Amino acid sequence: MENHVNPDLQKERDTATFNVDDFKMWWAGGRKKLAEKRHLEEVFLNDPELTYETPPSYLSYKALHEENIRLVSKATKKFHSEVMVKEVAKNGDEWEMLRKFRNIHAMFLVMGVGQNGLSDHVHFGLYLPTLLSQGTDEQKQKWLTKALNMEMIATYVQTELGHGTYLKGLETTAEYDPKNEEFILNSPTLSSYKWWPGGLGHTVNYAVVMATLITKGKSYGLQPFIVQLRDEDTHMPLPGIIIGDIGPKMGLNNLNNGFLGFDNVRIPRLQMLMKNSQVQACGKFKSTPMSALSFGASMMFVRLGVVNDAAQTLMVASTIATRYSAVRRQSPIGDDTSIEPQIMDHLTQQAKVLPQIGKTIVFKLISDNTWNLYTEVMKEIKVGDFTHLPELHAITCGLKAIFTTDAVKGVEILRLACGGHGYADYSNMPALYCNNVSMCTYDGENTVLLLQTAKYLYREWSKLLQGKPIASTLQYFRSALDVTTEPLQDWQGCVKALIDALEYTTAHKVRMVYEKIEKEKIKGTSQEKAFNKYGIQLVKIAELHTRVYIARTMVGLLKNQRKATSAVKSVLKDAFDLFVRYEFLNNIGDVLQFIPLTGQDVDAYQGCFERSLLKFRTNAVAVVDGFDAHDRILSSALGSYDGHVYERIFEMVKKNPLNQKPVNESFDLYLKPLMKSSL
Repeated sequence: MENHVNPDLQKERDTATFNVDDFKMWWAGGRKKLAEKRHLEEVFLNDPELTYETPPSYLSYKALHEENIRLVSKATKKFHSEVMVKEVAKNGDEWEMLRKFRNIHAMFLVMGVGQNGLSDHVHFGLYLPTLLSQGTDEQKQKWLTKALNMEMIATYVQTELGHGTYLKGLETTAEYDPKNEEFILNSPTLSSYKWWPGGLGHTVNYAVVMATLITKGKSYGLQPFIVQLRDEDTHMPLPGIIIGDIGPKMGLNNLNNGFLGFDNVRIPRLQMLMKNSQVQACGKFKSTPMSALSFGASMMFVRLGVVNDAAQTLMVASTIATRYSAVRRQSPIGDDTSIEPQIMDHLTQQAKVLPQIGKTIVFKLISDNTWNLYTEVMKEIKVGDFTHLPELHAITCGLKAIFTTDAVKGVEILRLACGGHGYADYSNMPALYCNNVSMCTYDGENTVLLLQTAKYLYREWSKLLQGKPIASTLQYFRSALDVTTEPLQDWQGCVKALIDALEYTTAHKVRMVYEKIEKEKIKGTSQEKAFNKYGIQLVKIAELHTRVYIARTMVGLLKNQRKATSAVKSVLKDAFDLFVRYEFLNNIGDVLQFIPLTGQDVDAYQGCFERSLLKFRTNAVAVVDGFDAHDRILSSALGSYDGHVYERIFEMVKKNPLNQKPVNESFDLYLKPLMKSSL
């Protein structure tokens, strides 16, 4: 294959209004971080040993697991030596270390090397956060070093066959035996078997298990326990451990998701993580309010990791579809039918692809900003200040739900934008969709999380009516109390006015749902039943609030991009304008409920959105180049940097095992006898 770049793709790069290298540096977070990224790419993505020997789509379920373990073993050794985990853990902030560790692992090992996910990912993404938030200093000293050295590989075990998000329904028990100072773990029913944890099937040998603590005949709710599952030398399941893999799924089939049952499994007392809740040798239980808070803090950390993953997913998909849209030529637009334009010249194609690029930029900035918020709130909690914890909980629940839902929808839109080739495995679009749609369910099912955010909005609205202070992110609620002010009176194409209108709509939606629930309560309906009756509307207000939170936060973030050049800032503004107009039109039905717009108004907003598409189209390829996704990360014949789409498609097709011989064995075994049988 020649080294030159596809001329259509090169033309797009030549006409960009900003320097792509400047964008890459801004996107990475500065010159130093870009250099670190380049080094990691060289280490992991250019290593021929860290590739599938056979493309994963052609492997059996069993072979896929075995190849995955080979990659896990080789990549993790290299990862530890390069990222210098021990030094960071010893000298740096534990949570910041874990954040960096987890995100680098996700980007380079999961998306680049593993393609479909690596089966040790939960070790870094869930086990270690739980250990840090729930373990005592002594427990961390014992188990953290062991985990970082990979002397143990662990997972986090909570969900059961019969229960997921309803934690009080979990049935696994851990009953304390004071005579032997041990906990006895049991799975009393089939529905109590643990189900789904990544790596549980055949990869890990330890787990943090969430089980209902029973001591002195009394239940004290869910507590975390470190449980050894397999022998460290032979890897055989230990006595009383019933364990295995749950089988093929829609995607992520090398994550080795497993099941786990307990039959009188005994563990030492000190293997209950006891930072915030303790069982003394005599069996007495002690707990502090920090127990629930620490669990919430660790789950917020995990959800923010998922938020980052959603942003990365959309970045990969938008890069693939944008480059393909510049290379693919089809369907004449003008009278001259001999000239087929780039499909990006079709406005309908722009409407599919370009808003997803804008959303990628917004998601990245919001994700980074929320990590910073999380860090600040954790510092406040350490000194006993919990003021901002409920607000952060509501924000992270909403962001996890919206980011993952939008990322998966975005991948499907972008897959469709790639036409027939988007359906083929060599585009990587099917894998991106199937491997990431699970984000909408794990670490908090999205509807349940949106209801958490909605209940927070309900409580804050009640505070507003009582004249009490409300969260800074909810000050827009007051617009629903001032009936003299109606947005969009002097719009004139202003994006700020659209955000004001969305806030006004959301505030009135919250007011309306609050009043309905209060009327139900006056009738004698319990609050829980009232919430269920208006559950659909509660989910909607949470969704709308999260979207206006994203938009309003972005206004401030764009003002503070000091590291970006003026040309990069300009294209960021264009991306944000496109994002807001896209969001406004998608929610215009709710807006019309409270703001009396005319048909001409709506047509004007649509026209403004279309002009935003045309303006952003000039820089689309350059922006996705600025995302700086390595071809190994993209894993797509359609999205490579050089744009040689058809050559790469044919190269990948030739790797198909069915194409290794001109005649497959099935001809002599079945087809030939059939064709010669004279039916």
